[in-house]
Amino acid sequence: MHSLSGSRVEELMSRWAGKCIAVVGDLMLDRYFWGSVQRVSPEAPVPVVDVEHETFHLGGASNVANNLKSLGASPLMLGVIGDDNSGKLLLGIVEESGLSTDGIIVDTSRPTTVKTRIIGNNQQIARLDREVKTPISDAVADRLIEVLQQRQEELAGIILEDYNKGVITPALIRRVIDFAAPKGIPVHVDPKFQNFFAYQGVTLFKPNRKETQDALGISLHNDSDIERAGQALLERLQCDNVLITLGARGMMLFERNGVVASVATKARHVADVSGAGDTVIATIAAAIAGGAGMREAAALANFAAGVVCAEPGIVSIEPEPLLKVVSEAADEQLLSS
Repeated sequence: MHSLSGSRVEELMSRWAGKCIAVVGDLMLDRYFWGSVQRVSPEAPVPVVDVEHETFHLGGASNVANNLKSLGASPLMLGVIGDDNSGKLLLGIVEESGLSTDGIIVDTSRPTTVKTRIIGNNQQIARLDREVKTPISDAVADRLIEVLQQRQEELAGIILEDYNKGVITPALIRRVIDFAAPKGIPVHVDPKFQNFFAYQGVTLFKPNRKETQDALGISLHNDSDIERAGQALLERLQCDNVLITLGARGMMLFERNGVVASVATKARHVADVSGAGDTVIATIAAAIAGGAGMREAAALANFAAGVVCAEPGIVSIEPEPLLKVVSEAADEQLLSS
């Protein structure tokens, strides 16, 4: 894919530091109940979890913003929460994390999206989702666009983070792209099935294998299948780049100029893949804001995904461990040459 050195990554980090990158999408609160299991319920054949503690984390698009913040960029979250306790809790975590709340709209017609995970003996036993998937109103969409317009002079990138929870609509997608294009602001997309082909003319379109298979109605068994899919997406979306993430097989990048590049995963130990996609899109957006080429940005994002996959739970990528793994990989290449 692309070779990286520690000095080059340090240069990119210094150049993306403080750059404003907007994250438009579905904000979520991740809630965890942690406990131990020692018996089965007499009421039903299910484990009884003795809860030991409870934690709350930023999820969805807010986790992407948190990754940007950890990398040293200045994220601007644009999304919706409900007028409820979960929304207040999410706002509190956002403020404690040093993130801006300027683009968070309170919508009294819907609840805050909450994903509650029950963990027993360090294994997820169940997940409870509280959400409404109806599209946001035109009035709410107008307010989100207003925030973008107010900050347009400082924007170095926009991420559209779609989880099909109602914030990302075809109309909002078009308005964001039309806003960004004449200003030369890169638009990076993490799609889901529902609006998959609405992202015409973006800078980067980053689906995973399953999303690509479902949208195109084909199976991706080998590299030839993946290459055909990538080229089909480039043509259909008329975008600059398509990056298909392939889990344990890494990624494959397709550029408009015809270049196709692939890279194996950099994860040496996989503890948890949760949130890896959020880390990838955040790292790419930061790298592009810092002046990286797309192949360079994708290679760096692949290292970042390897770092977060080695940690249990959803964690954000930070500069020091990212720089460490890149430097170690460069040293290994020198030793083997």
